[in-house]
Amino acid sequence: MEEQDFGSLPLSQDSFKALWESVVPPPLPFTQMTGMTELFMNDPALAAFDAQLFDMGPEMSTKESVTPPASTVPVTTDYPGEYGFQLRFQKSGTAKSVTSTYSELLNKLYCQLAKTSPVEVLVSMDPPAGAIFRATAVYKKTEHVAEVVRRCPHHQNEDSDAEHRSHLIRVEGSQKAQYFEDPHTKRQSVTVPYEPPQLGSEMTTILLSFMCNSSCMGGMNRRPILTILTLETPEGLVLGRRCFEVRVCACPGRDRKTEEENSTKAQSGTKQTKKRKSAPTPDTTAVSVKKSKPASSAEEEEKEVFTLQIRGRKRYEMLKEINDALEDKEKKTKTSVKHEFAVPSCGKRLLQRGEKSDSD
Repeated sequence: MEEQDFGSLPLSQDSFKALWESVVPPPLPFTQMTGMTELFMNDPALAAFDAQLFDMGPEMSTKESVTPPASTVPVTTDYPGEYGFQLRFQKSGTAKSVTSTYSELLNKLYCQLAKTSPVEVLVSMDPPAGAIFRATAVYKKTEHVAEVVRRCPHHQNEDSDAEHRSHLIRVEGSQKAQYFEDPHTKRQSVTVPYEPPQLGSEMTTILLSFMCNSSCMGGMNRRPILTILTLETPEGLVLGRRCFEVRVCACPGRDRKTEEENSTKAQSGTKQTKKRKSAPTPDTTAVSVKKSKPASSAEEEEKEVFTLQIRGRKRYEMLKEINDALEDKEKKTKTSVKHEFAVPSCGKRLLQRGEKSDSD
């Protein structure tokens, strides 16, 4: 082979430009581009190509496919929304035999452990297709609201085979119930699809069960909780919200009766306190006189008893000292008079000073 002489090749940029132009064809004129377009359009193999294959429709581009994350502190205020979302509870008394009872006065549900509590749901119009109900438990007090409500370890171990054994709230009577745990807040919730009311009814019933007592150590530990029931779209958009307090106990009827009585007494006591505070301040110079008996003579007037309402501790002590001094003076006066006019016994006459007795 003959060796090429690389030293004889030009090293200027002009030579490379000339080489590049020889490799890359010049841009086609407009008339040639038009001809190629017609060629592609007339080709039967390429005519079947769908130009909208990679075009995302407006629904695909604007619709969110991911459920929005839950907030750190859930909202506990009622929000009926445009669908008029409401809750009702079956009326039951405060007998010891009831397993679930609701107090309208306290907006509180009392129920036994793992017993079904029916909750009736009403809407003014049908929600969108695929709507769901979501039940979430949160602590009521501010110092506990950041914690996640879970079952105690004892009751979790009893349901070791269940996948959702740590969930406090369960939905009974539905195979479509799904249990979730938010990856950010770790809060647990259960969902069930919305079902329209049956013929002749205006409400849908959801069966809730609470799987731990309010007094369980390691769980709620006597901390009050709220149940948030929301009506949502499949994407997680809240359409309505209702909240109520829950107490899981052994005797719901007795606890409801006791707490309602305590609440009524507290409210009545508050009203009386407010009335006392709003009453006009009594005049410090005013004296309320209470007579024990009507006075009919000078001696009886001395025996009358009067009561003074005195404002201030110092003023009371001062007037008490004056009254005590007057009382002591009166006692001394009575004692001296008794000694001065003492009557001798056995009818003998009292001797005067300087006078001698008959025996002398």
